Amino acid sequence: MNSKGKAKLIADRLVEVDDTTRSILEHWTRIAPDDRLAHLLRDASRGLMRSLQLRLSEHGISFGHWVFLRILWTIDGLSQRELSIQAGLMESTTHTALNRMEALGLIERRHKPGNRRKLHVFLTRKGRALEEVLVPLAEEVNNVAVAGLSAKQVDDLREAVFTIITNLALDEAEASKRGQRILSTRELARGVRNGKGSRRTGRTPTDE
Repeated sequence: MNSKGKAKLIADRLVEVDDTTRSILEHWTRIAPDDRLAHLLRDASRGLMRSLQLRLSEHGISFGHWVFLRILWTIDGLSQRELSIQAGLMESTTHTALNRMEALGLIERRHKPGNRRKLHVFLTRKGRALEEVLVPLAEEVNNVAVAGLSAKQVDDLREAVFTIITNLALDEAEASKRGQRILSTRELARGVRNGKGSRRTGRTPTDE
């Protein structure tokens, strides 16, 4: 049975799945089975995230906190800005998450020796200890996700997805050379208020 056949079987039989999960399966089996690759990758990412969140919830950890824990387990002592870049999130979102994580005793913010200007984020003993508990859950999710695939298929998939990431990074670099950039949420909102909508120019706010 191919992947779409399996998805249809699940959609038909597992009525107890969440509405979000059901809607994803129905989209690919009944509504738009040949939809764009970008949409397929997005839904796969959502499925992975939801599967991990199910497991993290048993330990009182949100997926948002997992994102930062995973980074800090590898590179401890990053600044808020560095964490935001690593996570691909806005600094305001990172700030809110770090406040909560600090309240939970998972991280602490302090200055590095010789640098009193910038605060850096460090794992507490509690935050570090969670690595041994939570990483196996992420590994379990990965194993669930690739069930039925051969080792070669998994390797091919990893190579294909990395190629996609690389191609899109090169595309963004070329756009930057042309003066295009991603507008902030605030800039987009201001553009809508001014009746301009989104723009594909490289003009900055100071050019207006």
